[in-house]
Amino acid sequence: MIVDYILRRLGLFFFMILMLSVFTFSLAYLFPGDPLSNLSGIPSGNFAQHSELEDKYLYNSNYFMQYIAFLGRIFQGDWGLSFASGNSVFSHIIDLLPATLELSVYALIVSVVIGVPTGILGSGYHKRWPDKLINSVTMVGYSMPVFWLALLLIMVFSLKLGWFPMSGRMGLLYEIPASTGFILIDIALAGFPYKGMAFVDALRHLTLPTIVLAMYPTTVLVRFTRESMLKVMDQNFIKTARAKGLNRRQLIMHHALRNALLPVIKQIGLQFSTLITLAMITEVIFSWPGIGRWLIDSIYQRDFPAIQGGLMAVSLFVILASITAELTYTLFDPLSRNQAHGKV
Repeated sequence: MIVDYILRRLGLFFFMILMLSVFTFSLAYLFPGDPLSNLSGIPSGNFAQHSELEDKYLYNSNYFMQYIAFLGRIFQGDWGLSFASGNSVFSHIIDLLPATLELSVYALIVSVVIGVPTGILGSGYHKRWPDKLINSVTMVGYSMPVFWLALLLIMVFSLKLGWFPMSGRMGLLYEIPASTGFILIDIALAGFPYKGMAFVDALRHLTLPTIVLAMYPTTVLVRFTRESMLKVMDQNFIKTARAKGLNRRQLIMHHALRNALLPVIKQIGLQFSTLITLAMITEVIFSWPGIGRWLIDSIYQRDFPAIQGGLMAVSLFVILASITAELTYTLFDPLSRNQAHGKV
C-alpha cells in the first residue's frame, strides 16, 4: 500500500516536472527577440554561427523535436549562456543556489524553534491572556509585508544602533573558500586562525535576513500548531485522560502533542517551499548573493536565458519540497495513506 502511494506521488512529481519543462521551453518563443538566441544565450552573429546553432537546437525541425532536444540539454547541464555575463546559466545556478538554501534553511529552523512551542503554549492557555497576546502578535507579524519589515529592521538595527550590517554574507576582511556553499559550514571547515571572528561576522550578516524571512512561516506555524492542538485536545481520549486526573502538562506532553504534530510536519515542509519564493525579496533588500537576487537582476537586464533557467530551478525546488513534505507526512501518518486509497 505504501509503495503504491509513493509511486503515485512520484508519478505526480514527474508530471509536474514535465509541465514545468514545457512552460520553460515555451518561454523562448514568448520572450521578445530571436527564439534561438533566447534558447542558447548567444546573440545572432554571422551566418555560419547561426547555421551551427540551428543544427544544434534543431531549430528547423518541428516544436516537438526541439522540445526533445531541449530536455536532453537540460539533463546534460546545458542551460544556455547568460546575456549579461556570457557564462553558463547552469553554473550561475550551482554557485548561487546554496546561498538561497542557506538562508531558507536557517529561517525554517528559527520558524520551527519559535513557532511550534509558541503554538503549543497558546493552546495550553486557550482564551486566557497568554493566548490572546500570542494571537495579537501573530496577527501583526502575519500582516506585515516582508519588504517593510526588512527596511524597518535596517533602519533601527543597522543605521540607528549599528548592531548588524545591512548587506552581504561576510565582511570584506575575510575570504572564505566555498566548500559547501553554506557560509557557517565553510568557516568551520576552513583552516585559518581567525575562524571565531569570521563565524561571529557571518552570524551578524545572517541575523536580519533570517529574521525577516522567518517572520511569515513562524506566524503560520504558530496558528497552525495552536489549531491542531486545540482540535486534538477536544477529542474523547483527551477528555477521558482528563477525567482520570491528569493535569494539563501531562495531557499535552503524553497524549495531545504526538497526535497534534503530525499535520504540523506537513506544514513545515510546505513553508520551506514558501521560503524559497519569499527569499527573492529578502535577497534583493539585503544584497544577499543568492539565486533570487540574481533572477530579479536578470529580469531588469532582460537576460532571457537566465530568467528561463532561474525560474526552472526555483520552481523545481518548490515542487520537490512540496512532494517531500507530503511523502514525509504520509510515512508518519498511516491514516492518510488509508484515506488516499479511499478507505476510512
